[in-house]
Amino acid sequence: MGACVGDDPAWPELLAAARDCLERAYCPYSGFPVGAAARTEDGRLVTGANIENAAYGVTLCAECSLVSELFRTGGGRLVRFACVDRTGTPIMPCGRCRQLLSEHAAPGLVVLTPQGELPMAEVLPQAFGPGNLGS
Repeated sequence: MGACVGDDPAWPELLAAARDCLERAYCPYSGFPVGAAARTEDGRLVTGANIENAAYGVTLCAECSLVSELFRTGGGRLVRFACVDRTGTPIMPCGRCRQLLSEHAAPGLVVLTPQGELPMAEVLPQAFGPGNLGS
């Protein structure tokens, strides 16, 4: 379905969880549901779906929902991430969400993209992060 999935046994489970989240998306304005799933360093599965709002600026992307779930369930860092569109096909996170994922990435986070597995450093090269804020 779209992306070239590597040998990592995490991808089928993450894709199934992300696809399951499509049913929980709230997208009456765009009609474009997005589901997301990730695995944490300690092995937890965290998921999210996009939640739209009539005031578009307060809409939450699936990745935002997933990061909220990450902290609701104990925090930590992400090691594998996938998000899918309404057909269950892997999609690339938008720029805003790439920044969000980068902030919560474990070293070596791998993202499943339409072109296959990519390290976070290739998904968001030269990312701005907490280290840029130090004095």
